Amino acid sequence: MTKICIFGAGAIGGYIAACLSKTNVQLSLIARGPHKEAIEKKGLTFIKDGKTENLKLTVTDDPKTLEIQDYIFISVKAHSISNIVDSLSSIINEQTSIISTVNGLPWWYFHKANTGTNLDDTYLESVDPAGKIWKTIKPQQAIGCVVYPACEIIEPGVIKHNEGEKFSLGEPDGTRSERLKKIADLLIAGGLKVPQKKNLRNEIWIKLWGNCSFNPVSALTNKTLDQIGNDKELINLVRELMKECQLVGEKIGIKFNVSIDDRINGAISIMNHKPSTTQDLNAGKPLEIDPIIGSIIEIANKLNVEVPNLKKINSQLKLKAENLGLYQRSEIIDKLTN
Repeated sequence: MTKICIFGAGAIGGYIAACLSKTNVQLSLIARGPHKEAIEKKGLTFIKDGKTENLKLTVTDDPKTLEIQDYIFISVKAHSISNIVDSLSSIINEQTSIISTVNGLPWWYFHKANTGTNLDDTYLESVDPAGKIWKTIKPQQAIGCVVYPACEIIEPGVIKHNEGEKFSLGEPDGTRSERLKKIADLLIAGGLKVPQKKNLRNEIWIKLWGNCSFNPVSALTNKTLDQIGNDKELINLVRELMKECQLVGEKIGIKFNVSIDDRINGAISIMNHKPSTTQDLNAGKPLEIDPIIGSIIEIANKLNVEVPNLKKINSQLKLKAENLGLYQRSEIIDKLTN
């Protein structure tokens, strides 16, 4: 039986768990604190389309209690992955596949990327400080993932699905591997939409387009997407940020198959929604800044692409988050993204 572990059974991790619980797999969750205690005592409560189900699942806060896994979904924030990789060593072997469900550029991004630049098969400091994830997990074990659903933790042990069922998957080298097909089939059997993409990096950047622009603008103003859309000055800033993001992406071979205006219109059509960065700020949680903005600037600096607006918004957001105790500054990352 396929062994699957979800490290970080929060909103998205919990949704994946609820779906995989419907399939014939050996499923384990790794969670901590009140959320773990609630799942342990009462099961995971999952709410979707007005229907509530309670799932009795194996949950632990100690990976050493689990067997070697076939697949591990890492569903913690991107900036937290390097803090947990050592604890994964007991449940990983050479056949284990790692799927990170994160915003921003993933830690494995330049593995077999064939960009024709000197960034190929190197790590980004802003995503993976000192290359700890790259060196510990090894990029050849990664399967790429772009997450589209919106879910939230209502209270410990209770997860509500708001919208979206799509998780795009792809191998870093673009091949259609057996391991990719196997996990995609399992997720589909659980009720998800899981396209297997030959070039997942294009999709990563289309999502990053919105993350690097709307997220910081919203976090700095505490405005919803539609409110930003109704503010001429803010939406012009979003457009300039997206233009710079596109320049960087195109420099490493990304094809943007939608226009900036279409991408903007898709975002601002969502009513009363604040991006995850703003939600984290309002909840007093550490912010994902380096993976979604710093990573673009790091690439731009290494490839001599001018991104003044991204640099300015990055500095403003880091200062605000630092003053609130929600961001820990790194001298190396500051140097690479100034």
